[in-house]
Amino acid sequence: MAQVSINRDLDEWGLSTDSGERARLLQSPSVDIAPKSEGEAPPGGLGGGTTSTLGAIFIVVNACLGAGLLNFPAAFSTAGGVAAGITLQMAMLVFIISGLVILAYCSQASNERTYQEVVWAVCGKLTGVLCEVAIATYTFGTCIAFLIIIGDQQDKIIAVMAKEPEGAGGSPWYTDRKFTISLTACLFILPLSIPREIGFQKYASFLSVVGTWYVTAIVIIKYIWPDKEMSPADTLNRPASWIAVFNAMPTICFGFQCHVSSVPVFNSMRRPELKTWGGVVTAAMVIALAVYMGTGICGFLTFGAAVDPDVLLSYPSEDVAVAVARAFIILSVLTSYPILHFCGRAVIEGLWLRYQGMPVEEDVGRERRRRVLQTLIWFLLTLLLALFIPDIGKVISVIGGLAACFIFVFPGLCLIQAKLSEMEEVKPASWWAMVSYGVLLVTLGAFIFGQTTANAIFVDLLA
Repeated sequence: MAQVSINRDLDEWGLSTDSGERARLLQSPSVDIAPKSEGEAPPGGLGGGTTSTLGAIFIVVNACLGAGLLNFPAAFSTAGGVAAGITLQMAMLVFIISGLVILAYCSQASNERTYQEVVWAVCGKLTGVLCEVAIATYTFGTCIAFLIIIGDQQDKIIAVMAKEPEGAGGSPWYTDRKFTISLTACLFILPLSIPREIGFQKYASFLSVVGTWYVTAIVIIKYIWPDKEMSPADTLNRPASWIAVFNAMPTICFGFQCHVSSVPVFNSMRRPELKTWGGVVTAAMVIALAVYMGTGICGFLTFGAAVDPDVLLSYPSEDVAVAVARAFIILSVLTSYPILHFCGRAVIEGLWLRYQGMPVEEDVGRERRRRVLQTLIWFLLTLLLALFIPDIGKVISVIGGLAACFIFVFPGLCLIQAKLSEMEEVKPASWWAMVSYGVLLVTLGAFIFGQTTANAIFVDLLA
């Protein structure tokens, strides 16, 4: 098995010498993937990897949990209270798990090992290109959200260090939000984004997991033993309207989106079987649900309708335990941005080479110059947008709509297309049931994406 090994030496910063290299999108940390070979693959499926069932559960949980956790208390507020938020998450979890199983099924059927390759093989060129564009846009938007999170947490930390009230006039120029975000991004994120590969995925994953669980623990503890200066606002007991419930869907989609990285994880398992995989994703989603519900419920009940889109911003700046949570989140985001950028860059690279009609092997000589240019443009655009978009809730809403496409639309299209190709082999009742379910997934995902896009465009215009 070929272990993903990256950034072992300084040569990784320079010209790629591997003429057979292919960019693999969202390759999960610590996942061994065997080269795709017809001779090695057993009949009826792909060759197995080295990941155990327990290891696969951990990787899926790790891919699912992240910075989206901070927005879940606000999602409960948007949905109209605890009961509405729990009901919405439980209902969506059924579709989320089924989408993961569908992707594994289509991966076996198509003998492909990454999300976009499965979509290409099963649904064809047009849908494959749309999928790659959606992935690039999603990773771009998530990078913007990460920079906004860095600014939000730094503002609170700097306010304590400077011993000045937040928002006070006459603050030094070096405490300005735009300067601190730009400085942090240029010093840490940009150098980590330039290399051809990313070798610290394991460490980034560890920081992300530790930070996520710590934030959840702090939110729950602060609800059970609240500080005296924190007084909750009114809490909603029912949704204001059905539209309000639907407005919480993008946040849930963003939080539970691990589908793009799920295909490599499935193929990395020792026994990549659908039954085993169903147990893996069910266990992983239940764990993620517990974390998200713990944070969402306790954060919402602590601050009520006044909860900030980033729940950590609702706590006092002077709270030491919360300050540690902010530091964890900053570290996690600093290392997660380059990984997402790498994924988006890989898609753009593939689209560009395909447009040029040039195999990777023939274009290696220009790889370094193109990579540096793509990285600089990506970095500068995300930084500029982050500096002028103060509300992370708007960004989460938009990229949450795209996440709905990965969770519902593309798996639904894959299921429909796969069953259409098996029309003569499957019993009519089973065939119609699967196709109908695929149509339901596509419709649900298209509804969430359309509503999110409409809100992002028309609400701001009306405001």
